[in-house]
Amino acid sequence: MKLFTTLAAAAFALIAVPAFAAEGQKDAKDISYSFEGPFGTFDKGQLQRGYKVYKEVCAACHSMRLLHFRNLDEPGGPGFTEEQVKALAATFTVKDGPGEDGEMFDRPGLPSDRFPSPFPNEQAARNANGGALPPDLSLITKSRAGWYGTFNQLVNGIGGPEYVYSVLTGFEQAPPELAKEAPEGKHFNPYFASGHWIGMAPPLVDGQVTFDDGAPNKIDDMARDVSAFLAWAAEPKMEERKSTGFATVIYLAVLAVLLYLVKQRVWARVDH
Repeated sequence: MKLFTTLAAAAFALIAVPAFAAEGQKDAKDISYSFEGPFGTFDKGQLQRGYKVYKEVCAACHSMRLLHFRNLDEPGGPGFTEEQVKALAATFTVKDGPGEDGEMFDRPGLPSDRFPSPFPNEQAARNANGGALPPDLSLITKSRAGWYGTFNQLVNGIGGPEYVYSVLTGFEQAPPELAKEAPEGKHFNPYFASGHWIGMAPPLVDGQVTFDDGAPNKIDDMARDVSAFLAWAAEPKMEERKSTGFATVIYLAVLAVLLYLVKQRVWARVDH
């Protein structure tokens, strides 16, 4: 009984105690994505648009060290062809070497290269951003929560893509009482996880990126596309995982039925 009481109290605590959130931080905006739910899949067109937003906007400050260009044509990804990936990689300059002369040299990127970082080191990144270190975006949608409260996250998921979308579209005019204490070079964003003030200026403006498929390019559209791309980057095997999980559930369901029928057959003799 004591053990049962302890377990019950622990379970209640998990449901009742909210996850940590900055004081006054707003929950992420509730938007829908094609990859949500047990049968959701990534929209390849959206991922390709999201990559373009990352390349033309986000890559100026943020790295994605865990991603290689070759990942862009893998199954379940944005659906770029091998030739397209080679062309995309070649638009970046990568430092390589040493060469025969013992010196490092620059060359066009290759599919085997990681996405290059915009700065050579952390201190250079801080110096270029007023002391703030732009986070690496490889796992940003898995390391940031959009919703708070353990039960809420159990039902809705962590909400990482929604968090990214909300920050990108959530810049506001600070209330008068907070504006008086605004840190120099900071911008008000009530969705930011580390407080109201963020070192990043609003990165998107309407029409900033032109999509090859002619899709809308308002701030809302670009934020939705790039947050979907970052969700894929954080979990590129999601579709494969869901497919495997569904097949496993079907297998276990059939196995359970067979075991039940065998049990009925065996115990029928005992009953008689």
